[in-house]
Amino acid sequence: MADGGYDADVIVVGAGLAGLVATAELADAGRRVIVVEQENEANLGGQAFWSLGGLFFVDSPEQRRMGVRDSFDLAWQDWLGTAGFDREREDHWPRQWARAYVEWAAGEKRAWLHAMGVRWFPVVGWAERGGWGADGPGNSVPRFHLTWGTGPGVVAPFARRVRAAAEAGLVTFRFRHQVDGLAVTAGQVDGVHGTVLETTGTARGHASSRTGVGEFSLRAQAVIVTSGGIGGNQELVRANWPRRLGEPPKHMLTGVPAHVDGRMLAISETAGASVVNRDRMWHYTEGITNWDPIWPGHGIRILPGPSSLWFDATGALLPPPLFPGFDTLGTLAHIQRTGYDYTWFILTQKIIEKEFALSGSEQNPDLTGKDIRLLLRRRFGEGAPGPVEAFKKHGVDFVVRDDLRSLVDGMNALTPTPLLRHEDVERQVLARDREMANPYTKDLQIAALRGARRYRGDKLIRVATPHRMLDPKAGPLIAVKLHLLTRKTLGGLETNLDSQVMRPNGRDAMPGLYAAGEVAGFGGGGVHGYRALEGTFLGGCLFSGRAAGRAAAAAVS
Repeated sequence: MADGGYDADVIVVGAGLAGLVATAELADAGRRVIVVEQENEANLGGQAFWSLGGLFFVDSPEQRRMGVRDSFDLAWQDWLGTAGFDREREDHWPRQWARAYVEWAAGEKRAWLHAMGVRWFPVVGWAERGGWGADGPGNSVPRFHLTWGTGPGVVAPFARRVRAAAEAGLVTFRFRHQVDGLAVTAGQVDGVHGTVLETTGTARGHASSRTGVGEFSLRAQAVIVTSGGIGGNQELVRANWPRRLGEPPKHMLTGVPAHVDGRMLAISETAGASVVNRDRMWHYTEGITNWDPIWPGHGIRILPGPSSLWFDATGALLPPPLFPGFDTLGTLAHIQRTGYDYTWFILTQKIIEKEFALSGSEQNPDLTGKDIRLLLRRRFGEGAPGPVEAFKKHGVDFVVRDDLRSLVDGMNALTPTPLLRHEDVERQVLARDREMANPYTKDLQIAALRGARRYRGDKLIRVATPHRMLDPKAGPLIAVKLHLLTRKTLGGLETNLDSQVMRPNGRDAMPGLYAAGEVAGFGGGGVHGYRALEGTFLGGCLFSGRAAGRAAAAAVS
């Protein structure tokens, strides 16, 4: 046991991205760290490994090269309009974290990562386009920077730093150690205790055994909780479902591994920590059933361009501006009001070839593997990208037909009750096609996709040339049944700007306890407010993990 009866200077609970960043910062400061993780070593990097690797930068070189003019003032305006902070007590620290994060995204963030060897795809994506006005939610300009290497490319430099520190004797990993409680002595958090789980060779992302084979107890001067959110625990998602969105959906796909279980939120709260904004969450509306699943209920999100027609379960078009890729939470709220938990895209082969991308590092082998030849073939070759074609061929949510009537029949075959009438769908599709021939269209979706093509990145690789849905040259027709997909926890452990966990009064910090990443709402207990601008989740893990590591390093002797 180390000096003072401690096993280490700091214990980090969770070996995901935020935990690795915090540990790297602690080790750089010469602090001795034990990383406690309930999964095996194959899961190092946690949920971030599976991500697309999108990062939010403001006024980056990539933006400027694409002709995008951005600034801190514009980004801060977008963040406030998107977050919708409206809780005087619970939004006190999140608002301060948000300001600090946007300043970081407009300043040091890119250079800090670039110095570690991280690079980005040159075309900046335009996620969450909004559509509700200048001061409403959404990104006014493209800000989604795809990491070369996707999620694993973001994780890699921090994993390297931590492994090097382990070889130097500063870091010790305790895999298959499940924390069941925090130790508190004289008001200070000074350790963890829990269950040693049986050894397993389970592959990354697969659900693992929870059979215990022993117990453990560890002591340190400080504990940093970086255990992730609740997205893999549908029971907790439903228990925290916001009333403003009606009843929880009866059916949801799961967008994160089962180990994203939210256990440490209740454990920390039991020890005296403040949990705020627990009803704020970020779930996607374009989920499809993974035909080759890794974890239970595994769903993949379609990252759509703006051309597909979006129908609710009854066959009514979603209202403006709820177009594909414009407002995730607004679309979720609308879907909930329909009384059904699924919707439909109708599109053409021409659209799927250019506009469909899939979330997840495993669905993007070109970017993940840093394979330029594969990237060029995928982006500029004939047909849809290979992973998209695989879903089109094998996915249970896809219908492909040569005519609209057969397409609608195929869509009805995928639901318990046939709710779609061919005449209703045809009327709306024909009306849209007539407007497509009109350069002065009143159709806001057509105006939006024409506007999108003014951005060279969208015109080059993201938005299909406008065309009629029923143009035989653009076919075949495709329908996709879309499910709700669990993903991010936007609330969590309340923290000050040093990542210290607060007591329920929001004024006093708990000595010895820090939190970072999704378990802390990516900073403060909810840096995003109600909505996210995208590319901000990994960044929130980086920013809060760095703050926690540096603050804890300065606090321990």
